[in-house]
Amino acid sequence: MDFTTYWQYSDMVTRTLFFLLLALSIISWVTGIIRILQSRKLAANVANDLSQQIQSKQAYLIDSDAATRRLITEQTLLKHIGRYRFASERGLPVLGTTAAIAPFIGLFGTVWGIFHALHNIGVSGQAGLGQVAGPVGEALIMTGLGIAVAIPAVVFYNLAVRINRRVMYHANDRAHDLLAQSTELAAIQQPSIDSKSTAIQAQLAKGINADTQATQQTEHYHKSAPSQL
Repeated sequence: MDFTTYWQYSDMVTRTLFFLLLALSIISWVTGIIRILQSRKLAANVANDLSQQIQSKQAYLIDSDAATRRLITEQTLLKHIGRYRFASERGLPVLGTTAAIAPFIGLFGTVWGIFHALHNIGVSGQAGLGQVAGPVGEALIMTGLGIAVAIPAVVFYNLAVRINRRVMYHANDRAHDLLAQSTELAAIQQPSIDSKSTAIQAQLAKGINADTQATQQTEHYHKSAPSQL
């Protein structure tokens, strides 16, 4: 049975299902190819991009203490990792939905074709090959179309999920490294900060002692002045 014969036996319902499956097939192929290309690009650049985002924050955290530095670094990492996850999951619902509903659409076309076969038998009163061959062939074609649409969608979905796992692995691995580097940098800078604060406290104490001595000398001068007169 060629496509022309199939199209002659089909009715409005079957043609609607055919165009629906064709549209789902085109959408799944385009979405799957774009999703895989973007996910592979994201997997290659996610670690460097995350490092650049943290380095841009370090300039504002030079004078911060260790707790503040760690908190801001963690929040920045969580924010960008969430964005990477959202970007990597774009298009996956389309692929998942297509893979889930396409076989059922084909199955519905199969049921509709069998209904046509039974209707032709009932109208003609004969159960010959000529009465059932066309509708049965229509049913088999719809089943094949549903499977043909669902299989590429499933393959694209699994490939995209696999690449997205690699994206999140690279992102989390680099995030742990950056967090450890931030903690080490804070530990290195903390002694210098403590020495600066100690020097400032010593200067303040020296100034207070000088003021105290000046005050005592002034009071001693005022007490000894009347006796000299």
